[in-house]
Amino acid sequence: ELGKSFSSFMTHGYQLSIQGLAFITVPFLEQCPIRGLYKEGMTELYGYPKYSCHFKKGNRSFYFYNTDSLEGEAKVLLDPNILSDDGMVALRGYAFREDGEYFAYGLSASGSDWVTIKFMKVDSAKELPDVLERVKFNWNVLQLIPQQDEKSDGRETSTNLHQKLYYHVLGTDQSEDILCAEFPGEPKWMGGAELSDDGCYQESNGITGILKWVKLIDNFEGEYNYVTNERMVFIFKTNCHSPNYRVINIDFRDPDESKRKVLVPEHEKDVLETVACVRSNFLVVCYLHDVKNILQLHNLTTGVGSVMGYSSQKKDAEIFYQFTSFLSPGIIYHCDLTKEELKPRVAVKGIDASDYQTVQIFYPSKDGIKLDGSPPALLSGSDGVNRSITPNYSVARLIFVRHMGSILAVANIRGGGEYGEMWHKGGILANKQNCFDDFQCAAEYLIKEGYTSAKRLTINGGSDGGLFSGYLFTIGQAWTTDYGCSDSEQRFEWLVKYSPLHNVKLPEADDSQCPSMLLLTADHDDRVVPLHSLKFVVTFQYIVGCSRKQSNPLLIHVATKVGKPTAKVIEEVSDMFAFIAQCLNIDWIPQFPTPS
Repeated sequence: ELGKSFSSFMTHGYQLSIQGLAFITVPFLEQCPIRGLYKEGMTELYGYPKYSCHFKKGNRSFYFYNTDSLEGEAKVLLDPNILSDDGMVALRGYAFREDGEYFAYGLSASGSDWVTIKFMKVDSAKELPDVLERVKFNWNVLQLIPQQDEKSDGRETSTNLHQKLYYHVLGTDQSEDILCAEFPGEPKWMGGAELSDDGCYQESNGITGILKWVKLIDNFEGEYNYVTNERMVFIFKTNCHSPNYRVINIDFRDPDESKRKVLVPEHEKDVLETVACVRSNFLVVCYLHDVKNILQLHNLTTGVGSVMGYSSQKKDAEIFYQFTSFLSPGIIYHCDLTKEELKPRVAVKGIDASDYQTVQIFYPSKDGIKLDGSPPALLSGSDGVNRSITPNYSVARLIFVRHMGSILAVANIRGGGEYGEMWHKGGILANKQNCFDDFQCAAEYLIKEGYTSAKRLTINGGSDGGLFSGYLFTIGQAWTTDYGCSDSEQRFEWLVKYSPLHNVKLPEADDSQCPSMLLLTADHDDRVVPLHSLKFVVTFQYIVGCSRKQSNPLLIHVATKVGKPTAKVIEEVSDMFAFIAQCLNIDWIPQFPTPS
């Protein structure tokens, strides 16, 4: 009976509670005069030409774009804008067969992580009859398909358990897919598969049942990311015994750790982010240096060497240099700087980069550690999980800076990946408090240096970064390595100290109140389940909102049809910045004032 009652609440009471909250939040946002102006600005500017980086499969080159094609003839292979009439179906992942002849793509409805995979023949852009349902998180040549008894529309609250790995043959029904791997003794394990560059380590027609797995590494001492291989010699990027990552060789015929060779050593400070093989024997490596990227090219055959000759002149646009090593008598390279970058170079009408200033600042945290920050009135950050926040283009934020006279700041804090594994470990488990201290010190720095004042500062975070803004981040077992699990008494003591839900209280001073708050979530978000946001805001409204001294709004906005259509993106950011403007009494600035 209890199960039936809960099910009834999920279908009726849950929707009623969302509608009731909307009656409070929507009128507040609609009364803000900036909301309409912001939507107009976003509508005008957001449609600027967007192109992905090109990639090649077989004899074809592919890229994503949202407007006119590049120079030369281009054909539309898949248009995500017409996947559904209401725009609620979004493209979620894709893969090409190595020869570029077949294309697989995933579709997600209403923002859910559940994906349906479809297939297409590239030369004719004809859709194939194959359809794979109930796929989640990871898929490629082999599909990772969790089995789950209850509904899977994005509103479920159960943990994803007993994931299984299947192999699908084109032209067959999903019921005929071959089970390749399962881990009944480890229900929380998540797995995937990848095809080696030479194609020798996954035969396309040789999978008939459970695969025989050869254990190469069976501990969690470090990450191992496959780069490429030459027969039995494999190249991996790893942070095992190298917090900033390095590139190593492992010979599968003798994989003992003592026999591994270092190809690209760990950098003392910079973090090795990505490694890719090109032209058979070159490695392109990308480092993160103080949250800025550096690209290098390494030759697998020449090894360590020296630049013996270098030639260039100010009046010329060419560079010559000569490389030599213990194994190479000399290789001369030529670089012509007159060759333009691949067009187009995108410009956004109405936004002039010279009107803005970008500054990188290092500021001291509570314990004296120097951290990365960038200017503010809106301070945002991520709570880590080893992810780096690097500069990225955002029309929404540029409109905020230009037309609301504001400053944007992004804090790079411990727990992220900006300075390697030691930086990451400095903000997890028992050290999680460092994340909040670092973020708070960023805010204090901005106030101290005169960028803004305490009453004019807004903080913002999403997903795991939402901890800064005040709601409880929950994703089941996926992030317990960073946060810990409440099943452990010791880790429970860590969690309960910073869990926003368990620390809601009225400010003690008679003349102070909690700042204005807006939570944003979606009813089909099965990664950060909306029930937790609802529980938090109701607790906040009950304990704080009922106080006579609390006049600042405490609101939540639950999106009921998410997807990723442009109109929804514009509406969401307009609501967020309208809320900021309304709470801080910010007026719309039509254009920059002329300097005196």
